[in-house]
Amino acid sequence: MKIAGLPASGRLISLAAVFLLAACSTTSVKAPPETSAGPDRLVLTAVDFGQLPGWRNDIQAQALPAFKRSCDRITQMPAGQSVGAGGQGGLAGDWLGPCGALRSVNPNDPTAVRDYFETWFQPFLAANGQRSSGLFTGYFEAELRGSRHRGGRYQTPLYARPADLPTDSAQSYFSRAEIEGGALRGKVRELLWVDDPVDAHILHIQGSGRVILDDGSIVQVGYNGSNGRKFLGLGRILLDHGKIFPGDTTMQTVRAWLKSHPKEAGPLMAENPRYVFFRFLDADGPVGAAGVPLTAGRSLAVDPHFVPLGVPLWLDSVEPDGQPLRRLMVAQDSGAAIKGPVRGDVYWGPGEAAFDKAGRMKSQGCYYLLLPRERSGPVALAKEPDQPVL
Repeated sequence: MKIAGLPASGRLISLAAVFLLAACSTTSVKAPPETSAGPDRLVLTAVDFGQLPGWRNDIQAQALPAFKRSCDRITQMPAGQSVGAGGQGGLAGDWLGPCGALRSVNPNDPTAVRDYFETWFQPFLAANGQRSSGLFTGYFEAELRGSRHRGGRYQTPLYARPADLPTDSAQSYFSRAEIEGGALRGKVRELLWVDDPVDAHILHIQGSGRVILDDGSIVQVGYNGSNGRKFLGLGRILLDHGKIFPGDTTMQTVRAWLKSHPKEAGPLMAENPRYVFFRFLDADGPVGAAGVPLTAGRSLAVDPHFVPLGVPLWLDSVEPDGQPLRRLMVAQDSGAAIKGPVRGDVYWGPGEAAFDKAGRMKSQGCYYLLLPRERSGPVALAKEPDQPVL
């Protein structure tokens, strides 16, 4: 690590980088400026691809469809527009080269795909100050059964976005209890009626899903705004009421308890004041905050205040069964509970198997952002390894 000629503050930065990288067994080299949002602080420190745990064991080609969608999105932006809230991803124009080269990569050649990323990108370990480890959870595409008309078993509405929904985040709308008590009845269009209030609530948490209609057709619905109220998790609610025990708050446990206690479930679920509104989606699957369809096992929800949507990243975490989860992902979504520089939510896809994996995942881990080697604007870097530039 070069430190000759650095000011005293530069040497202190280098020493701090060594400590923040220790959790992921890496070493410090030069990185972009940090980005702050309140007490949290993103620090990016460059590493070599050889330092990414499991890099040569992954089939990176499986992430190409997800990354191609992100490339299409980024390259449509004005060339001088920053990628990411703090410009961590450079400028959109910096992605023209990597995204253009992607078109000539043979997805059936694992070595060619790996070489492509190693040629065009520089990995950066993400840390919150000096801590590079964070929480990684999972989510899935909810699947419900419903009808376009109310009747019989279909009694729970999925509402469209109200015309009078405040656009100012400082203003709140009717609470969940008020809405479920009839505050919007006859005033807001019901997109669909579904047969299970518990699964409908889980759909609100997931933000998107698919509904199998009574005529056999399948429609996709996605997030179209919320009432602006603070989210309160169902597990927390059941714990506070003594319905489940600490350490037993998986999504499976919570869902099973609510379904087996239908009379108690309604009032308890109403204690989560946050309520979500929906729209129909044209895509074949759920669309994330980046505006592109999600890819099962390769799309990651992040906090876009820190991590630019659309960028590829290397995840080093653990699956619910204890197996290493080391793979190439793409930051393509966000979530109300996904907050901080090192925090992720893995999208596992649709169905019960995905629900099981998502519900049990609560792992520590870290990730490395893969940014174009040639960057301009606020994150232009020197070519030689050095220390983080803060």
